[in-house]
Amino acid sequence: MQQQPEASRHRLALQFCQVRAETRARTGGLSAEDQCVQSMPDASPAKWHLAHTTWFFEAVVLAPHAPGYEPFDRRFFHLFNSYYETLGSRHPRPQRGLLTRPGLEEVLRYREHVEAALQRFIERADADTWAAAAPLVELGLHHEQQHQELICTDILHAFWCNPLLPAYRSDPAPAAPPPQPLRWLERAGGIVEVGHGAGSFAFDNETPRHRALLADHRIADRLVTCGEYLQFVQDGGYRQPGLWLSDGWAAMQAGGWQAPLYWIAPGDARAPAAQWQVFGMHGVRPLAPAAPVSQLSFYEAAAYAQWAGARLPTEFEWEAAHGAPGISQMTDHVWQWTRSSYDPYPGFRPLAGAVGEYNGKFMVGQVVLRGGSVATPAGHTRATYRNFFPAAARWQFSGLRLARDGVR
Repeated sequence: MQQQPEASRHRLALQFCQVRAETRARTGGLSAEDQCVQSMPDASPAKWHLAHTTWFFEAVVLAPHAPGYEPFDRRFFHLFNSYYETLGSRHPRPQRGLLTRPGLEEVLRYREHVEAALQRFIERADADTWAAAAPLVELGLHHEQQHQELICTDILHAFWCNPLLPAYRSDPAPAAPPPQPLRWLERAGGIVEVGHGAGSFAFDNETPRHRALLADHRIADRLVTCGEYLQFVQDGGYRQPGLWLSDGWAAMQAGGWQAPLYWIAPGDARAPAAQWQVFGMHGVRPLAPAAPVSQLSFYEAAAYAQWAGARLPTEFEWEAAHGAPGISQMTDHVWQWTRSSYDPYPGFRPLAGAVGEYNGKFMVGQVVLRGGSVATPAGHTRATYRNFFPAAARWQFSGLRLARDGVR
């Protein structure tokens, strides 16, 4: 991440206001009760997201770089630290839902306190201080955008656990697109440049830019749809161990999976699509056969690909296809599982200081997803973006695109 020139002050000040406003907008329709609930250890309450994204600016930017800064409440350094060991102790992640205090109104005052302090800091910091802090401010903005998506995915899981199945959004659900035949795009093998170069923001895990060797392959021009995945369900895909990775078969049996998370099955799983329903941001809706399938684990995505006589693309095949003629649905629908483990790129170096814990420490036991989802903030994605989750994660907006070896 490069240091920013003095001209970055105005740009980052404007972006700071926009990002903070978007976070508030995403929680504006939630009650105080909604924002305190934690439905599982992997999710966090919306109120915690509001506080944690504020903590980041306070602990990473203001406390070390703004002389005379007075914290809103020093206890919050412990309560809202996520996983930064170098920044002190933290409240256990599975117990975030027990934090009924501070209340929502106090958390909102905390946000206002830090927002005002950061705006003053952006305006008044001397040139040397700003040169050191500007990259951290920019990182904090992208960090908050990540949590904007988590606000949506986490509250959706909480609402799924509510027998009333409330809707997060009250506006009309977008109409499903007409079905389109899947086409295979032939991609010749060879050496390609992947990863992020200099000149704009990227997380450290997207760097350094380097060369990767691809074999001849074909990649699907679009995502797998709900209607196509329903055929897998109806064909007994969840009952055929030969389609599943060993860990996936065990996870599926232990979890009692019979369809994607948030699918509501009729009495007979072989019933036509018209009798199936899907729970989502707009509540319970009829299954839309042409819509991209979502809420899949890596294991389910890999099993479907095996059933379809295909495989998942590697993250480098995906990146090389980004922007290719005929490719579609690369962003704004679902994160797309790849067949790549989340490993460091050759020559990877974490950022200096506490933010060195941001990505590198998680480079084990995770799988890379590419693209972006319906909940990803506008402007937050790029071709080199590397999302990552454990293989069994299902509550994210995650789906799949198919690939095959060789060309015709």
